[in-house]
Amino acid sequence: MRSTCIAAAALVLAAAAPASAEISGGVVRIGVLNDISGVFQDTNGMGSVEAARMAAEDFAGGGKGIKVEIVFADHQNKPDVGSAIAKKWLDVDGVDAIVDVPNSAVGLAVNTIARDTAMTFLASATATSDLTGKSCSPNTVQWVNDTWATGNTTAAAMMKRGGDTWFFATVNYALGHGIEAEATNYITAHGGKVLGASRHPLGTADFSSLLLQAQSSGAKVVGLANAGADTISMVKQAGEFGLKASGQSLIAFLAFINDVHAMGLKDAQGLLLTESFYWDMNDESRAFGRRFSARPGMNKMPSSNQAGVYSATLAYLRAVAATGSDDARAVVPQMKKQGPQDGLFGDLSVRADGRAIHPIHLFEVKSAAESKGPYDYYKLVATIPADQAFRPMAEGGCPMVAK
Repeated sequence: MRSTCIAAAALVLAAAAPASAEISGGVVRIGVLNDISGVFQDTNGMGSVEAARMAAEDFAGGGKGIKVEIVFADHQNKPDVGSAIAKKWLDVDGVDAIVDVPNSAVGLAVNTIARDTAMTFLASATATSDLTGKSCSPNTVQWVNDTWATGNTTAAAMMKRGGDTWFFATVNYALGHGIEAEATNYITAHGGKVLGASRHPLGTADFSSLLLQAQSSGAKVVGLANAGADTISMVKQAGEFGLKASGQSLIAFLAFINDVHAMGLKDAQGLLLTESFYWDMNDESRAFGRRFSARPGMNKMPSSNQAGVYSATLAYLRAVAATGSDDARAVVPQMKKQGPQDGLFGDLSVRADGRAIHPIHLFEVKSAAESKGPYDYYKLVATIPADQAFRPMAEGGCPMVAK
């Protein structure tokens, strides 16, 4: 098996004092596992690595001289590659926590590997809601969005605007399947209809056949249950096919600010999407965004996923400092006890099933005339509070949660 593991030179960020004896190997080693070369390289990629480094720097040893090392690797959106990296990190390299992991199939594989070990899985970009449902693990915390939240909040927003007939364009793996299923459940339960759906492989270049199916369906809403470069390409091609001009609404379930930047406001204006983080929400998010943009090789604002890497990594490190251990069996319970506020995500807490809950915001993409410059792209439409934004814990089927 070919495994592209782009390993960083040891990056140790800490005070010089010795770490606690319960820190394995004398250093907390965090592995950023994501897509560095494929469709998620802009929303995750090296930006996630920089976000993890920022968290380690801001942690500054936790007042106890705890050393932190950041390594990273490219899972190539392949579960076998991601699994091989995770196993090597666990068995050979002494990695204590894995963070990021866009691609639900890879995330589920990592979740299985980390279970019943000392390794923590900070699933900050893994979207499948199974991680806090039937596949929940005492080692795993899921940080940003998931398919239940994305499907339900976005579908609800469109239904309120009269979007009661739908056609889905779905990427053919766990992420897309999960979003389509959750949105369909909401739509049908609230009197709407799904008129059709078409699936496409990850990394599709030509969506003409799929877009023709969407047009001919007559659906009021075309829902894009995909992400990254697939979403960007499809929005651009939908403009060429005149979907908006013919009266159909285009909804991106999992689009990020980086994607909107790549689309351009001419094609993206009017697009509705949900995000948990936007760099221009408040003073703290703006300060983080500007720091991130100034990092080597960045020159862009962070995505929600990259902000999630920072937030989850810093919360993990604070739990390490509080417990004096980097063992998941001590750290994850501590993360579930920590305070309800997060500078980037607002009112955030971690439930017993491992789901970090926080507000989710509905945004509309501005027109070019409304935007004041690069990355000034969103108008806030509504905010869904933390206790409503995610699947109720009792409905998830997590075996760890008492019935």
